[in-house]
Amino acid sequence: MMKHFFIKLLVFVLFSQFIFSCDSAGPSLVSNEAELEKAIADAKPGSVITLANGVWKDIEIEFIGEGKKDSLITLTAEEAGKVFIEGQSNLSLSGNYLTVSGLVFRNGYSPTSAVISFRTSEDQLANHSRVTNCVIDNFSNPERFESDIWVTMYGKNNTFDHNSLTGKRNLGVTMAVMLNTEESRENNHLIEYNYFGPRQNLAANGGETLRIGTSHYSLTDSKTMVRNNYFDRCDGEHEIISNKSGRNVFQNNVFDQCRGTLTMRHGQHTLVENNYFLGKGKPNTGGIRVINEYQTVVNNYMSGLTGYRFRGALVIMNGVPNSPINRYNQVVDSKVEGNIIIDCDHVQFCAGSDAERSAVPIGTTFSRNLFLSKTNPNPFTVYDDISGITFSQNLINREAIPPQEKGFELVDYQVHENDNGLEVPAKELLDKIGFSDLKLPVEKSETGAEYYTQDFKEPTFRTGKKIHVAPGVNTILNALEESESGDILVLGGAAEYLLTKNVPIHHLVTILSEASDKPTILSEKNSFFSIENEGGLELVNVILDGSKSPDMAGNSIVSTSKYSMNRNYKLFVRNCEIKNLDVNHTFDFLKIYPATMADTILIENSNFHHVTGSVISMAQELEDLGMYNVEHVIITGSTFEQVEGAAVNIYRGGNDESTFGPIVSVTKSTFTDVGKGSRNKTKASLKFHGVQDLTISDSQWQESAPLTLHLTNGEPVTNINNITLTNSGDVVSNSLAFSKNNVKIISQ
Repeated sequence: MMKHFFIKLLVFVLFSQFIFSCDSAGPSLVSNEAELEKAIADAKPGSVITLANGVWKDIEIEFIGEGKKDSLITLTAEEAGKVFIEGQSNLSLSGNYLTVSGLVFRNGYSPTSAVISFRTSEDQLANHSRVTNCVIDNFSNPERFESDIWVTMYGKNNTFDHNSLTGKRNLGVTMAVMLNTEESRENNHLIEYNYFGPRQNLAANGGETLRIGTSHYSLTDSKTMVRNNYFDRCDGEHEIISNKSGRNVFQNNVFDQCRGTLTMRHGQHTLVENNYFLGKGKPNTGGIRVINEYQTVVNNYMSGLTGYRFRGALVIMNGVPNSPINRYNQVVDSKVEGNIIIDCDHVQFCAGSDAERSAVPIGTTFSRNLFLSKTNPNPFTVYDDISGITFSQNLINREAIPPQEKGFELVDYQVHENDNGLEVPAKELLDKIGFSDLKLPVEKSETGAEYYTQDFKEPTFRTGKKIHVAPGVNTILNALEESESGDILVLGGAAEYLLTKNVPIHHLVTILSEASDKPTILSEKNSFFSIENEGGLELVNVILDGSKSPDMAGNSIVSTSKYSMNRNYKLFVRNCEIKNLDVNHTFDFLKIYPATMADTILIENSNFHHVTGSVISMAQELEDLGMYNVEHVIITGSTFEQVEGAAVNIYRGGNDESTFGPIVSVTKSTFTDVGKGSRNKTKASLKFHGVQDLTISDSQWQESAPLTLHLTNGEPVTNINNITLTNSGDVVSNSLAFSKNNVKIISQ
């Protein structure tokens, strides 16, 4: 009897294995592209295709399969985080019920328009599929303005979760939901628990972190859910999220020190609920921008946001009457209710009001919002008629000024820091607006790939070791070749350092002297230092002498790479003397090339004299597309004498409103015989075209060309205070829309 039982059991097991093998292929470990292609071709519901640990280079994976709801086809790593996709590589998937997990894209870029795409061709889309626990880290095209998108979602009912996307440097949205086929609309995609890591300022339109739809399909519903994601220092442009379709939900997300806003650029019936925006005082951090019909903004928390105009904490825009599909629809029948705004600098109503954007908000309610502000006692700006907005039951602290009396109740400023590190109003105030206890809806550690770091720190100067450099020929170059990022090359005093070779700068380095007598650096090449991609240079307490440079036009002390740089660089000059840049014409201090971007140019307590070119000319992006070459220029305590070109020339053209800068400060400086050279096409000592934030103060001009301004769109903030122009003309501008106080014009 027992024997018969075992025989029956054995037959059952063998039969079960046979049935299973007919409907499923078991785990398959693949080690090369041919094995992978065969495994994908042979995959059945339940198949698990496992990529062996290691580097997979120059591989374009097409993952096509037909799984089942309860029997997926899986493409995964042998060990999550130990399969590296490098070189010119990408991944596309199509079919049904597929899962991808555990892959890391690094050290390369996609040869096509996407790194991960939920389609393999225009008519082969993925549905009911998932990408999880994957990483894309600086998988950026080396050409700064060559556009691609890291993740494109097509099809329906797909999920993108627990992934880390960080460090995109080139043009293009980090992640996009595409609606350009009927099969991708009303898609019900889910985007959750992802870590969107730092993205540097692109200085051009096209640097969004997440976009859902495009203007072509702005009247189409996407029905995408975006929840429980962490956006960390996403600074690409002023739209962190660009919503361009209907009936999407943004819920329980955290925006940590992101420059820009969650923008309802197009689309209707958007829900923005319980998101936390933490500015922490960082410049240009913003909250929520409302455009279009039937939008709902409820129970969001905003703290320490500093953004102005379109980047305010809360912005309700004007629209265009009978707007074209790609412009601005009027705000209609929307509501902004139960939100908390603490120590945020700007709340804007009817933003963008002009001759074109003249349709004011209508049918809109603004109620039970709590405003507590000490950083700016007048946070509200009203640009147009707000009678179409009904204000009720809003609270504001007594020291601040409401946009109107009706609908606002004055309360005491009662704020404390809770155990979660959040600035929290008193409970009685929270109760009045119906807001429950404050707590981040998701922690950073709960998002992203489980195995991947979220500790991304911006590299800085002087974080490494000191390297003492003896005087002589190319000793600086030799020391530089032995250095690492953050190292300090220490020169002696009152000695000469001659460069006879090109000196490329591939990482952050400081060259300084600690002696009271400055050493002198000379070069026999047409440029002393060339900042290459990933490079940055700080010069401290040295003399840079151009007298041994070649007798040719176009020399420079510092240049950028001649090729596109997708990493923003920094150049700091402190307590230096720069002289004898006059062996031939057009000898510049800094020479830049197109498709390069400086995060910061700092000149502090330094002297420039006898320069036949310019000191800083950041004017290589002349296509008037809103691109520019520098974000921050800071000049303080410095002198400029006998400079034939413009000491500073900064250009940002076009009418695009998606960027932040340039931001320029010139203080406590003197300009003598500057800008009068015959080759100076600007005819200015300083020229600022399209600068968005300009401060000039406590400075003097003598026998110099005029200070020239060209104010463009974006409501630039321009303040000129306490300056004297002697035999240097007046301030020349195309517009009077700037502040000018105590400006003395002296003619002798």
